Amino acid sequence: MRRALPLILFALGLVVLGGLAVVVLTPKANVVATSSVGGPFTLTDQDGRRVTEADFAGKTHLVFFGFTHCPDVCPTTLQQIGDVLRALGPKGRDVKALFIAVDPERDTPAALKTYLASFDPRIVGLTGTPEEVAAAVKGYRAYVRKVPTKDGDYTMEHTALVYVMDGQNRFVNALNLARPPEAAAAELDKML
Repeated sequence: MRRALPLILFALGLVVLGGLAVVVLTPKANVVATSSVGGPFTLTDQDGRRVTEADFAGKTHLVFFGFTHCPDVCPTTLQQIGDVLRALGPKGRDVKALFIAVDPERDTPAALKTYLASFDPRIVGLTGTPEEVAAAVKGYRAYVRKVPTKDGDYTMEHTALVYVMDGQNRFVNALNLARPPEAAAAELDKML
């Protein structure tokens, strides 16, 4: 057995190295196909109307997941989205941004309407039942987790990506908001 052990370890090492070579030499092995991001959803907008992804087809639009009790990331991102839409000028007139609420317990249509009144009117708030919101989150491959706080309340961890979707509701790219609105608008303009 002692003589066979080095041979077994060598063979095991070759198997491991072979597996690593496959992963390293196949760069798209862990990449999610863009066609698998997004998909059907049925939600309720801030005016109480039922909407689906089909209501936003035909034009490039943005999608952002968040919640109205978010202390910083969500309001900052919504403000940045509005700044980018304004920087687009007339080209951005018909671009919508969907704010899908990941906290359906608190984010009712009325709560969304009040919250979004502070932001660009092209931002549409969407909510639904926990199951409807979970289906949208899953379709966009987003992350959401309810986190209890020390005071007995809770907050929501979530994906803070701004998805750019084309007129056929296909994922195009993520919008980089970590730069001046004019630069982000120039990038978005190329995707319109």
